[in-house]
Amino acid sequence: MGLHKSILLTKLQHSIQAVSKNKVSKPRREILQPLLGYIQHKIDNKEAVNLHFICTHNSRRSQFAQIWAQTMAYYFGLETHCFSGGVEVTAFNERAVETLVRAGFQVQKNEHPENPIYQVFYVKGKSPMLAFSKLVEDPINPNFGFAAIMTCTHADENCPVVFGAEMRIPIRYNDPKAFDDTPQENLKYDECSEQIASEMYWVFSKINS
Repeated sequence: MGLHKSILLTKLQHSIQAVSKNKVSKPRREILQPLLGYIQHKIDNKEAVNLHFICTHNSRRSQFAQIWAQTMAYYFGLETHCFSGGVEVTAFNERAVETLVRAGFQVQKNEHPENPIYQVFYVKGKSPMLAFSKLVEDPINPNFGFAAIMTCTHADENCPVVFGAEMRIPIRYNDPKAFDDTPQENLKYDECSEQIASEMYWVFSKINS
């Protein structure tokens, strides 16, 4: 297992060091176990690891999950391909984008009036992740051989079948949207991002390669 700490963006390294100290509760570990098992099975069988994080609008939680999972996989030296999608196209919420910047990611916005495409940098000299709201079946996403990770209740209940998925894993998070335009907005977005980062750190830290 090779760690790539030395070339991660400096502020992001500090954020990862901070979340590495967070405790993941036993109930959450039980929820995360199927994801851990799926990744381990794929690696044991020398198969590609494709993780598709799904939420209704692909605007907040599924974006956080894709970006943090990809980052933690890289951090632990595990070849993993992370994606995200939704059942409706909206936009990658700007509050969520600002949250990632506070965590240490570098983000560049390609202007588009309704659904901007963001370049999310996490490693020095490495191509960025592309983040934008898209449907589950968008051409950028895999159409077979992946785990569908349902990050919100609405998508989990209203998307009963994800075609091409080998496994469906519900890992739900509370929506920080409930705190939009309130004094707690930044705090609640940061808490959601940090919870996802902590749990993705825990999952990938347990993988034997």
